Amino acid sequence: MILRHFTSQSLPSNLLSLLFLLFSTGLVTAEDFDCHVTTGGLKWDLTPLKGSHIVTRTRDTPPTTMVDELRFNLCKNLKLMKGVPDDEQCEIGTRVCLRKTNKKPDSLDRVIAIIPVASTSVLEPEYSQLESPKGLSLTFHGPPYPSSEYPQSIMFSLLCADDADPKADPQFVSYENGIVRVDWSTPAACGSPDDQPPEQSPSQPPPEEDDDTPADEGSGGSDENPAKRGSGLGFFFLVLLLAFATYFGLGAYYNYSTYGARGVDLIPHRDFWREVPYMLQDVVSHLCSTVRPQRSNRGGYIAV
Repeated sequence: MILRHFTSQSLPSNLLSLLFLLFSTGLVTAEDFDCHVTTGGLKWDLTPLKGSHIVTRTRDTPPTTMVDELRFNLCKNLKLMKGVPDDEQCEIGTRVCLRKTNKKPDSLDRVIAIIPVASTSVLEPEYSQLESPKGLSLTFHGPPYPSSEYPQSIMFSLLCADDADPKADPQFVSYENGIVRVDWSTPAACGSPDDQPPEQSPSQPPPEEDDDTPADEGSGGSDENPAKRGSGLGFFFLVLLLAFATYFGLGAYYNYSTYGARGVDLIPHRDFWREVPYMLQDVVSHLCSTVRPQRSNRGGYIAV
């Protein structure tokens, strides 16, 4: 190993300490964290919790009201919100964003702070098993906020809950000294033994691919039936085309083998197909004469 050729005199002490830390601890980076956690002999599948979530808390600060809006995604970076100015939302690469809005009657709302609580560049996920209540503690990190001396972070207390637990949404608990605390009771936090596959809760299916937008409005119908109708129509025309091809192929073979026909004489019922354009012309002419209004000669003379 290359490190054997170096001594403590050839490398600075702080570099040796860094190398020892890297090799002795298993660091989890943002790229390594995929919402699957294994610790304490248990494993958790947090993918049912993926997607963008928004929790808020309101604080009375007379004569105004302060609204703290926390937007986060456990498994991916947040996407920029449509219709929101760039300076009123966190930049790309943020996992958790805190927006503070000051509200006052008869005045426009003022966004007074945009805080990247957790960012991919310094995410450094940390997790540990909770014993009482049962669950998982998950921590994400972020850079220091300019107006605060504290590095930002968020601590999720994911608490094991059965399907009937009414507390299904995350709860904004507090924000102090740069640390956001969120409690979330969910069946996904129960975990399972490391040697068994995790059970999928039937009452909480994984959400659709997150796009950081509110829930889709009703579309008034499903796309499944139009697809079936379209496929059925295509199948009909395919059968019709194959029928015509079979008809012409067998007819040409019959004319060739029976009458020794060549060229256009191979076409079955050749005289009929010659008359088809004229028949179509007659049909079109009849329709046009029927639709065209009839002119009348009023005020004229009638021959006696």
